[in-house]
Amino acid sequence: MESTMQRTQDTALSGGTMRYRPLNLGRWVLWGTTALLMLVLPLIFTGGFAITLMSQMGIMIVFALSYNMLLGQTGMLSFGHAVYSGLGAFIAVHVLNMAGAGTVWMPVSLLPLVGGLAGAFFGVIFGYVTTKKSGTTFAMITLGIGEMVFASSLMFPEFFGGEGGISTNRVVGEPFLGITFGPGRQVYYLIAIWCLLSMAAMYAWTQTPLGRIANAVRDNPERAEFIGYNTQRVRYLVLILSAFFAGISGALAAINFEIVSAENVSAVRSGGVLLAAFIGGAGFFFGPIIGAVVFVLFAVALSDLTKAWLLYLGLFFVLMVMFVPGGLASLLMMQLPLVARGKFRQMLPSYGLCALAGVVLLAAIILTVELVYKVQVDSANGTAMSLFGIAFDAGTLAPWGVAAALWLVGLAAWRFTVGQARLRWDKVQAEIAGGAA
Repeated sequence: MESTMQRTQDTALSGGTMRYRPLNLGRWVLWGTTALLMLVLPLIFTGGFAITLMSQMGIMIVFALSYNMLLGQTGMLSFGHAVYSGLGAFIAVHVLNMAGAGTVWMPVSLLPLVGGLAGAFFGVIFGYVTTKKSGTTFAMITLGIGEMVFASSLMFPEFFGGEGGISTNRVVGEPFLGITFGPGRQVYYLIAIWCLLSMAAMYAWTQTPLGRIANAVRDNPERAEFIGYNTQRVRYLVLILSAFFAGISGALAAINFEIVSAENVSAVRSGGVLLAAFIGGAGFFFGPIIGAVVFVLFAVALSDLTKAWLLYLGLFFVLMVMFVPGGLASLLMMQLPLVARGKFRQMLPSYGLCALAGVVLLAAIILTVELVYKVQVDSANGTAMSLFGIAFDAGTLAPWGVAAALWLVGLAAWRFTVGQARLRWDKVQAEIAGGAA
């Protein structure tokens, strides 16, 4: 908290007076908790799948935060951000193979720096062209460059490896303190360290003059130019920095998967990071972190459970855009005034009822989607299926009747509980306003 004061040893240049700098205790607790979670999670979830899942989350967090430097901080909607992470991954995998062959000396732990420098290099080249324009024109140019690079990945197999990509071996050189980066847990901790360092660096950037003027360019570029700033130069510098961190994420992905292919520079990957930033909330620094975790859960965990995971992801994204355009982070930030004034407890019963109604609606959605998928796509394997441990036949009327009943009950319960929650919310807000007055 800002109210907690720490006496510093900073002496003013004039007068020899002591200066007092507030210690943001909440910020230290938040970053410390994040580091602690990264440290202990592999000790709690020890399975191979869990380690892989957390490693991909760390990679996606760096990628999404780098993208949000463009979108959330500077207002630059890009459709080709995978170019910088993908090219950074290709350079990193080539360097790693050269290190394995003994041509160059490069420890695996520093390979993300190579990817970052490669991403920044291509940011200098492509950014000079893309940042000449802003708004929709910028977005279209980035889309074109993304498609150009993706097409090049099939035209130049010597560098990109063709359709099969380029494989590598991350176990290079002599072990250091027993660390070979062969086991998945060692790779996870390498990713976690780079993820934490990148998060801290990108947050620190938001507090710099460049980060502040980037916000001004996002909010009112005409006024920024009026006071003497070159908005094109600001966009260019931000894109280079964003490409640097995107390259770090690409190199981490190369280490984790030990293969880099054309998919790393594809529009699918660029669209994925866009979804992650929007779902989490591009208006908040921690929003893309939440979005990255949710996106990986959909793309990795949910894809192992159902073949229709893309449909669930699309539905979730549409609902977020329609009803929570500020992202999941905005929902959390809305609760902070309630927590600060001790009113959050009053909302818990309403939130609980809404959650129960949401579970019924979710069950209706899942049952309907799986029934339709089984009948329309997978009917060649028969109509017998199992969901939540319950076996039934999708070709009979019974499961469809249950789905219809769940829809009716869920929609009615949702309308009622949301209405009650809105009334309770308005009452709590009135109490807060009355207390402030």
